[in-house]
Amino acid sequence: MIVIQGWMRVHAGDAGALREAAKALAEATRQEPGNIAYAFAEDVNEPGLFHIVERWENEALMSAHMQAPAILAFMPKLAGLRDVRLRIARYDAPEERVVMEV
Repeated sequence: MIVIQGWMRVHAGDAGALREAAKALAEATRQEPGNIAYAFAEDVNEPGLFHIVERWENEALMSAHMQAPAILAFMPKLAGLRDVRLRIARYDAPEERVVMEV
């Protein structure tokens, strides 16, 4: 399994635009083959900060996501926002162990 985790920060005045674009991206991505989970969430303590978490079955399906219509539509919207900063990291996870579930 591949885990993608990161954050994106935009000018607080652009948070609504990013929220709208991210919602469409998340809805489409969750339907893609090989997607196990996809979350794009706004930080409750820092306006303009969003967290990204993805899980993919394998490399080929994750790579296909980068050319999917939803991500290609998202990128120009992101480019139109002010003060965009982001960091995204990839983790290769051979197994999953649940540490808490209620």
